[in-house]
Amino acid sequence: MPVTNSSGMYYPLTKMNFIVTVDSVSGFAAFSEVTGIDATVDVIEFRQGNSGSLAPVKIPGLVKHGNITLKMGYTRGQDFKEWITECVSEHRKEDIRHNVSIELIDIVTKDAPEALVDGSEDSTLSWILRDAWICKYNGPDLNASTSEVAIESVEIAYEELVIPN
Repeated sequence: MPVTNSSGMYYPLTKMNFIVTVDSVSGFAAFSEVTGIDATVDVIEFRQGNSGSLAPVKIPGLVKHGNITLKMGYTRGQDFKEWITECVSEHRKEDIRHNVSIELIDIVTKDAPEALVDGSEDSTLSWILRDAWICKYNGPDLNASTSEVAIESVEIAYEELVIPN
């Protein structure tokens, strides 16, 4: 049950609890940041020659999606790394496209933290990226004089955005 304040208003969801899964890629990769989920519809303007108005008519055109960026601390899990390698390799396979699910989790309503691991949590808001593939990989910045986490990032292109709920 969602948390409410003393006047019965629901608290807004925080954006710090989320999980990212990739169809057909087993294993686990933890991400610290997801950015760039968007969709834009081109606006097509036209005016018929016999129109009584000088203003153009606007109709929706192609839907375009930007790329998303996932940032992750370096992990030893190899399944996601193998997908990265398959996508950015010069000798890639033909079946590198997968569906990617990004789920915002309302962790306050969960009974136990282990729900994140076994997949039994109910997502509050989710985005599904259809036919996604990695189009860019950035390795971590290495600096021996700091003690920061090694952050890698991948940019993912996709063809369709589905917002099921």
